[in-house]
Amino acid sequence: MKIHYTNILLFPLKLNILVNTHQKPSITARHTQKIPTTRSLSECELYAPSNYDNDPEMKRVMQQFVDRTTQRFHEYDERMKTTRQKCKDKCHKEIEKIILKDKMEKQMAQQLTTLETKIGTDDIPTCVCEKSLADKVEKGCLRCGSILGAAMPEVGSIGGGLLYALNAWKTTAIAAATEYALAKGAAQGAIAGIQAGKGVAIKSLKLWGVQQFWPGMSKYILNMRHYSEVADLTDVMYTHKYKVCEGAIEAVLDKCDTLDIKIGVLTADSKYKVLPKDAVPEALKGIVSEAESTAKAVAQTESTRIAAEITQQQTAVINATYTSWQIAITASVIAIVVIVLIMMIIYLVLRYRRKKKMKKKLQYIKLLEE
Repeated sequence: MKIHYTNILLFPLKLNILVNTHQKPSITARHTQKIPTTRSLSECELYAPSNYDNDPEMKRVMQQFVDRTTQRFHEYDERMKTTRQKCKDKCHKEIEKIILKDKMEKQMAQQLTTLETKIGTDDIPTCVCEKSLADKVEKGCLRCGSILGAAMPEVGSIGGGLLYALNAWKTTAIAAATEYALAKGAAQGAIAGIQAGKGVAIKSLKLWGVQQFWPGMSKYILNMRHYSEVADLTDVMYTHKYKVCEGAIEAVLDKCDTLDIKIGVLTADSKYKVLPKDAVPEALKGIVSEAESTAKAVAQTESTRIAAEITQQQTAVINATYTSWQIAITASVIAIVVIVLIMMIIYLVLRYRRKKKMKKKLQYIKLLEE
Protein backbone atom coordinates (compact mmCIF):
# COMPACT_ATOMS: atom_id res chain seq x y z
CA MET A 1 0.00 0.00 0.00
CA LYS A 2 1.46 3.36 -1.04
CA ILE A 3 0.51 6.53 0.85
CA HIS A 4 1.70 10.04 0.18
CA TYR A 5 2.30 11.78 3.51
CA THR A 6 2.67 15.20 2.03
CA ASN A 7 1.08 17.18 4.80
CA ILE A 8 2.98 15.44 7.58
CA LEU A 9 6.56 15.41 6.31
CA LEU A 10 6.28 18.43 3.98
CA PHE A 11 7.71 16.33 1.14
CA PRO A 12 6.43 13.35 -0.73
CA LEU A 13 7.51 9.91 0.62
CA LYS A 14 6.32 6.56 -0.54
CA LEU A 15 5.67 3.93 2.12
CA ASN A 16 5.54 0.37 1.03
CA ILE A 17 3.39 -1.62 3.43
CA LEU A 18 3.45 -5.30 2.77
CA VAL A 19 0.27 -7.07 3.47
CA ASN A 20 0.72 -10.79 4.21
CA THR A 21 -1.66 -12.95 2.38
CA HIS A 22 -2.66 -15.94 4.43
CA GLN A 23 -3.09 -18.68 1.90
CA LYS A 24 -5.19 -21.65 2.54
CA PRO A 25 -3.55 -25.05 2.02
CA SER A 26 -6.44 -26.24 -0.17
CA ILE A 27 -5.79 -23.53 -2.71
CA THR A 28 -2.96 -24.19 -5.13
CA ALA A 29 -0.77 -21.22 -5.91
CA ARG A 30 -0.54 -20.24 -9.49
CA HIS A 31 2.73 -19.28 -10.95
CA THR A 32 1.49 -16.04 -12.37
CA GLN A 33 2.77 -12.61 -11.71
CA LYS A 34 0.72 -10.71 -9.16
CA ILE A 35 -0.86 -7.50 -10.21
CA PRO A 36 -0.15 -4.98 -7.40
CA THR A 37 -3.17 -3.33 -5.90
CA THR A 38 -2.74 0.36 -5.40
CA ARG A 39 -4.86 2.35 -3.09
CA SER A 40 -4.61 6.11 -2.99
CA LEU A 41 -6.04 8.23 -0.24
CA SER A 42 -6.92 11.74 -0.83
CA GLU A 43 -6.08 14.49 1.63
CA CYS A 44 -9.60 14.66 2.95
CA GLU A 45 -9.70 10.93 3.68
CA LEU A 46 -6.34 10.86 5.49
CA TYR A 47 -7.83 11.48 8.93
CA ALA A 48 -10.95 9.42 8.61
CA PRO A 49 -11.50 7.18 11.67
CA SER A 50 -12.68 4.28 9.57
CA ASN A 51 -9.22 3.96 8.00
CA TYR A 52 -7.67 3.33 11.42
CA ASP A 53 -10.36 1.46 13.31
CA ASN A 54 -10.82 -1.23 10.69
CA ASP A 55 -7.16 -1.80 9.91
CA PRO A 56 -5.67 -4.75 11.95
CA GLU A 57 -2.08 -3.55 11.58
CA MET A 58 -2.94 -0.14 12.83
CA LYS A 59 -4.88 -1.64 15.75
CA ARG A 60 -1.87 -3.74 16.72
CA VAL A 61 0.49 -0.76 16.53
CA MET A 62 -1.86 1.40 18.58
CA GLN A 63 -2.35 -1.30 21.19
CA GLN A 64 1.42 -1.81 21.46
CA PHE A 65 1.88 1.93 21.88
CA VAL A 66 -0.75 2.04 24.59
CA ASP A 67 0.80 -0.92 26.45
CA ARG A 68 4.31 0.48 26.38
CA THR A 69 3.11 3.92 27.41
CA THR A 70 1.13 2.44 30.31
CA GLN A 71 4.14 0.38 31.43
CA ARG A 72 6.41 3.43 31.35
CA PHE A 73 3.88 5.41 33.36
CA HIS A 74 3.79 2.63 35.97
CA GLU A 75 7.58 2.53 36.17
CA TYR A 76 7.68 6.29 36.47
CA ASP A 77 5.12 6.16 39.31
CA GLU A 78 7.20 3.54 41.19
CA ARG A 79 10.36 5.62 40.84
CA MET A 80 8.51 8.68 42.00
CA LYS A 81 7.18 6.84 45.05
CA THR A 82 10.70 5.80 46.07
CA THR A 83 12.02 9.29 45.43
CA ARG A 84 9.17 10.88 47.36
CA GLN A 85 9.77 8.51 50.36
CA LYS A 86 13.48 9.35 50.38
CA CYS A 87 12.72 13.03 50.21
CA LYS A 88 10.14 12.64 52.98
CA ASP A 89 12.59 10.79 55.27
CA LYS A 90 15.26 13.34 54.60
CA CYS A 91 12.86 16.15 55.38
CA HIS A 92 11.85 14.49 58.67
CA LYS A 93 15.48 14.11 59.70
CA GLU A 94 16.21 17.69 58.85
CA ILE A 95 13.16 18.80 60.82
CA GLU A 96 14.22 16.70 63.84
CA LYS A 97 17.72 18.19 63.66
CA ILE A 98 16.29 21.68 63.52
CA ILE A 99 13.95 21.01 66.48
CA LEU A 100 16.78 19.42 68.50
CA LYS A 101 19.08 22.28 67.65
CA ASP A 102 16.50 24.84 68.73
CA LYS A 103 15.89 22.91 71.96
CA MET A 104 19.61 22.70 72.75
CA GLU A 105 20.02 26.38 71.94
CA LYS A 106 17.25 27.26 74.37
CA GLN A 107 18.74 25.06 77.10
CA MET A 108 22.22 26.42 76.55
CA ALA A 109 20.84 29.94 76.50
CA GLN A 110 19.10 29.35 79.83
CA GLN A 111 22.24 27.86 81.37
CA LEU A 112 24.62 30.47 79.94
CA THR A 113 22.57 33.57 80.61
CA THR A 114 24.59 34.34 83.75
CA LEU A 115 27.95 33.91 82.03
CA GLU A 116 29.86 36.97 80.83
CA THR A 117 33.22 37.46 79.24
CA LYS A 118 34.40 39.64 82.10
CA ILE A 119 33.48 38.73 85.64
CA GLY A 120 34.54 40.82 88.60
CA THR A 121 34.91 39.78 92.18
CA ASP A 122 31.72 41.60 93.05
CA ASP A 123 29.79 39.80 90.36
CA ILE A 124 30.51 36.31 91.69
CA PRO A 125 27.27 34.99 93.22
CA THR A 126 27.35 33.39 96.63
CA CYS A 127 25.24 30.26 96.16
CA VAL A 128 25.37 26.64 97.12
CA CYS A 129 25.70 24.23 94.22
CA GLU A 130 23.08 21.56 94.55
CA LYS A 131 24.15 18.14 93.40
CA SER A 132 21.87 15.36 92.34
CA LEU A 133 21.07 12.45 94.63
CA ALA A 134 22.79 10.03 92.24
CA ASP A 135 26.06 12.02 92.44
CA LYS A 136 25.89 12.10 96.23
CA VAL A 137 25.18 8.37 96.45
CA GLU A 138 27.94 7.64 93.95
CA LYS A 139 30.52 9.62 95.89
CA GLY A 140 29.34 8.20 99.20
CA CYS A 141 29.51 4.62 97.91
CA LEU A 142 32.91 5.31 96.38
CA ARG A 143 34.20 6.74 99.66
CA CYS A 144 32.79 3.94 101.82
CA GLY A 145 33.83 1.28 99.33
CA SER A 146 37.37 2.63 99.13
CA ILE A 147 37.67 2.85 102.93
CA LEU A 148 36.25 -0.61 103.53
CA GLY A 149 38.15 -2.03 100.57
CA ALA A 150 41.39 -0.67 102.00
CA ALA A 151 40.45 -2.11 105.38
CA MET A 152 39.65 -5.56 103.99
CA PRO A 153 43.17 -6.99 104.55
CA GLU A 154 43.08 -5.76 108.14
CA VAL A 155 39.59 -7.18 108.59
CA GLY A 156 40.79 -10.52 107.19
CA SER A 157 43.81 -10.56 109.49
CA ILE A 158 41.66 -9.61 112.49
CA GLY A 159 39.16 -12.34 111.62
CA GLY A 160 41.96 -14.89 111.24
CA GLY A 161 43.50 -13.78 114.55
CA LEU A 162 40.16 -14.05 116.30
CA LEU A 163 39.55 -17.53 114.91
CA TYR A 164 43.06 -18.61 115.97
CA ALA A 165 42.54 -17.18 119.45
CA LEU A 166 39.15 -18.89 119.59
CA ASN A 167 40.70 -22.27 118.73
CA ALA A 168 43.40 -21.76 121.37
CA TRP A 169 40.73 -20.83 123.92
CA LYS A 170 38.77 -23.97 123.06
CA THR A 171 41.78 -26.21 123.63
CA THR A 172 42.66 -24.49 126.93
CA ALA A 173 39.04 -24.56 128.11
CA ILE A 174 38.67 -28.27 127.37
CA ALA A 175 41.91 -29.03 129.23
CA ALA A 176 40.78 -26.96 132.21
CA ALA A 177 37.37 -28.62 132.16
CA THR A 178 38.99 -32.05 132.11
CA GLU A 179 41.23 -31.15 135.04
CA TYR A 180 38.27 -29.79 136.97
CA ALA A 181 36.25 -32.90 136.19
CA LEU A 182 39.04 -35.18 137.46
CA ALA A 183 39.40 -33.19 140.68
CA LYS A 184 35.66 -33.09 141.21
CA GLY A 185 35.40 -36.81 140.45
CA ALA A 186 38.20 -37.64 142.87
CA ALA A 187 36.56 -35.62 145.65
CA GLN A 188 33.13 -37.12 145.04
CA GLY A 189 34.71 -40.59 144.72
CA ALA A 190 36.51 -40.19 148.03
CA ILE A 191 33.28 -39.24 149.75
CA ALA A 192 31.47 -42.17 148.17
CA GLY A 193 34.35 -44.48 149.19
CA ILE A 194 34.17 -43.34 152.80
CA GLN A 195 30.43 -43.95 152.88
CA ALA A 196 30.93 -47.37 151.32
CA GLY A 197 33.62 -48.21 153.94
CA LYS A 198 31.27 -47.21 156.74
CA GLY A 199 28.59 -49.40 155.26
CA VAL A 200 30.96 -52.41 155.15
CA ALA A 201 31.96 -51.82 158.78
CA ILE A 202 28.32 -51.61 159.89
CA LYS A 203 27.48 -54.77 158.01
CA SER A 204 30.40 -56.70 159.56
CA LEU A 205 29.52 -55.57 163.09
CA LYS A 206 25.90 -56.58 162.54
CA LEU A 207 27.10 -60.02 161.55
CA TRP A 208 28.89 -60.23 164.88
CA GLY A 209 25.70 -59.30 166.71
CA VAL A 210 27.00 -56.04 168.19
CA GLN A 211 23.75 -54.24 167.34
CA GLN A 212 21.94 -56.41 169.91
CA PHE A 213 23.99 -54.84 172.65
CA TRP A 214 24.41 -51.39 171.04
CA PRO A 215 21.28 -50.25 169.13
CA GLY A 216 22.77 -46.91 168.17
CA MET A 217 25.86 -48.44 166.55
CA SER A 218 24.91 -47.69 162.92
CA LYS A 219 24.16 -44.03 163.60
CA TYR A 220 27.35 -43.66 165.59
CA ILE A 221 29.49 -45.09 162.80
CA LEU A 222 27.77 -43.01 160.12
CA ASN A 223 28.55 -39.83 162.06
CA MET A 224 32.28 -40.66 162.05
CA ARG A 225 34.63 -38.64 159.87
CA HIS A 226 36.24 -41.79 158.41
CA TYR A 227 35.56 -45.49 158.51
CA SER A 228 39.06 -46.10 159.93
CA GLU A 229 37.82 -44.79 163.28
CA VAL A 230 35.98 -48.11 163.71
CA ALA A 231 39.26 -49.59 164.95
CA ASP A 232 38.93 -47.42 168.08
CA LEU A 233 35.50 -48.79 169.09
CA THR A 234 36.83 -51.51 171.46
CA ASP A 235 36.01 -49.71 174.73
CA VAL A 236 32.68 -48.32 173.55
CA MET A 237 31.53 -51.65 172.15
CA TYR A 238 32.48 -53.71 175.25
CA THR A 239 31.04 -51.09 177.57
CA HIS A 240 27.62 -51.60 175.98
CA LYS A 241 28.19 -55.39 176.03
CA TYR A 242 29.01 -55.52 179.73
CA LYS A 243 25.94 -53.44 180.57
CA VAL A 244 23.71 -55.93 178.81
CA CYS A 245 25.47 -59.18 179.77
CA GLU A 246 26.09 -58.45 183.48
CA GLY A 247 23.43 -60.25 185.54
CA ALA A 248 21.50 -61.27 182.42
CA ILE A 249 19.51 -64.43 181.90
CA GLU A 250 20.88 -67.56 180.22
CA ALA A 251 19.59 -66.67 176.74
CA VAL A 252 21.29 -63.29 176.81
CA LEU A 253 24.50 -64.81 178.14
CA ASP A 254 24.52 -67.20 175.19
CA LYS A 255 24.43 -64.19 172.87
CA CYS A 256 27.30 -62.62 174.77
CA ASP A 257 29.36 -65.79 174.44
CA THR A 258 28.57 -65.97 170.73
CA LEU A 259 29.94 -62.44 170.29
CA ASP A 260 33.14 -63.32 172.15
CA ILE A 261 33.59 -66.47 170.07
CA LYS A 262 33.22 -64.49 166.79
CA ILE A 263 35.66 -61.89 167.98
CA GLY A 264 38.12 -64.53 169.14
CA VAL A 265 38.02 -63.93 172.90
CA LEU A 266 36.54 -67.38 173.67
CA THR A 267 37.03 -70.72 172.01
CA ALA A 268 34.19 -72.86 170.75
CA ASP A 269 33.82 -74.59 174.14
CA SER A 270 33.48 -71.17 175.91
CA LYS A 271 37.01 -71.02 177.27
CA TYR A 272 39.01 -67.77 177.30
CA LYS A 273 41.54 -67.67 174.52
CA VAL A 274 42.70 -64.07 174.44
CA LEU A 275 41.90 -61.07 176.53
CA PRO A 276 39.28 -58.73 175.03
CA LYS A 277 41.68 -55.78 175.03
CA ASP A 278 43.89 -57.73 172.60
CA ALA A 279 41.33 -59.65 170.51
CA VAL A 280 38.82 -56.87 169.84
CA PRO A 281 41.26 -54.32 168.28
CA GLU A 282 42.64 -57.00 165.98
CA ALA A 283 39.13 -57.98 164.86
CA LEU A 284 38.20 -54.33 164.29
CA LYS A 285 41.36 -53.79 162.24
CA GLY A 286 40.24 -56.67 160.00
CA ILE A 287 36.89 -54.95 159.49
CA VAL A 288 38.68 -51.65 158.69
CA SER A 289 40.92 -53.42 156.17
CA GLU A 290 37.92 -54.95 154.43
CA ALA A 291 36.14 -51.56 154.42
CA GLU A 292 39.23 -49.88 152.97
CA SER A 293 39.44 -52.25 149.99
CA THR A 294 35.74 -51.73 149.27
CA ALA A 295 36.06 -47.96 149.70
CA LYS A 296 38.95 -47.76 147.20
CA ALA A 297 37.02 -49.71 144.56
CA VAL A 298 33.89 -47.59 145.02
CA ALA A 299 35.92 -44.35 145.04
CA GLN A 300 37.65 -45.28 141.77
CA THR A 301 34.40 -46.21 140.05
CA GLU A 302 32.52 -43.15 141.28
CA SER A 303 35.42 -40.82 140.47
CA THR A 304 35.60 -42.07 136.87
CA ARG A 305 31.86 -41.78 136.40
CA ILE A 306 31.57 -38.28 137.81
CA ALA A 307 34.65 -37.07 135.89
CA ALA A 308 33.20 -38.38 132.62
CA GLU A 309 29.85 -36.70 133.25
CA ILE A 310 31.41 -33.36 134.16
CA THR A 311 33.80 -33.51 131.19
CA GLN A 312 30.92 -34.23 128.81
CA GLN A 313 28.83 -31.38 130.19
CA GLN A 314 31.66 -28.86 130.12
CA THR A 315 32.76 -29.94 126.64
CA ALA A 316 29.21 -29.45 125.33
CA VAL A 317 29.10 -25.95 126.84
CA ILE A 318 32.52 -25.09 125.42
CA ASN A 319 31.61 -26.38 121.96
CA ALA A 320 28.36 -24.40 121.97
CA THR A 321 30.19 -21.22 122.96
CA TYR A 322 32.92 -21.86 120.41
CA THR A 323 30.37 -22.45 117.63
CA SER A 324 28.40 -19.31 118.47
CA TRP A 325 31.55 -17.15 118.52
CA GLN A 326 32.83 -18.71 115.31
CA ILE A 327 29.52 -18.06 113.56
CA ALA A 328 29.47 -14.48 114.84
CA ILE A 329 33.02 -13.77 113.61
CA THR A 330 32.45 -15.42 110.25
CA ALA A 331 29.12 -13.64 109.78
CA SER A 332 30.73 -10.29 110.62
CA VAL A 333 33.48 -10.79 108.04
CA ILE A 334 31.01 -11.97 105.42
CA ALA A 335 28.70 -9.01 106.15
CA ILE A 336 31.57 -6.56 105.67
CA VAL A 337 32.55 -8.22 102.39
CA VAL A 338 28.95 -8.17 101.14
CA ILE A 339 28.55 -4.49 102.08
CA VAL A 340 31.75 -3.60 100.21
CA LEU A 341 30.61 -5.54 97.14
CA ILE A 342 27.17 -3.91 97.18
CA MET A 343 28.68 -0.44 97.46
CA MET A 344 31.11 -1.15 94.64
CA ILE A 345 28.28 -2.45 92.45
CA ILE A 346 26.17 0.65 93.17
CA TYR A 347 29.17 2.85 92.44
CA LEU A 348 29.88 1.10 89.14
CA VAL A 349 26.23 1.32 88.05
CA LEU A 350 26.01 5.02 88.89
CA ARG A 351 29.34 5.66 87.24
CA TYR A 352 28.17 3.90 84.07
CA ARG A 353 24.97 5.93 84.03
CA ARG A 354 26.88 9.16 84.58
CA LYS A 355 29.31 8.36 81.75
CA LYS A 356 26.41 7.48 79.49
CA LYS A 357 24.71 10.77 80.35
CA MET A 358 27.92 12.76 79.75
CA LYS A 359 28.44 11.00 76.45
CA LYS A 360 24.93 11.95 75.41
CA LYS A 361 25.56 15.56 76.39
CA LEU A 362 28.77 15.62 74.39
CA GLN A 363 26.91 14.26 71.39
CA TYR A 364 24.31 17.00 71.75
CA ILE A 365 27.02 19.66 72.03
CA LYS A 366 28.80 18.28 69.00
CA LEU A 367 25.55 18.27 67.05
CA LEU A 368 24.90 21.84 68.20
CA GLU A 369 28.34 22.94 67.00
CA GLU A 370 27.70 21.35 63.62
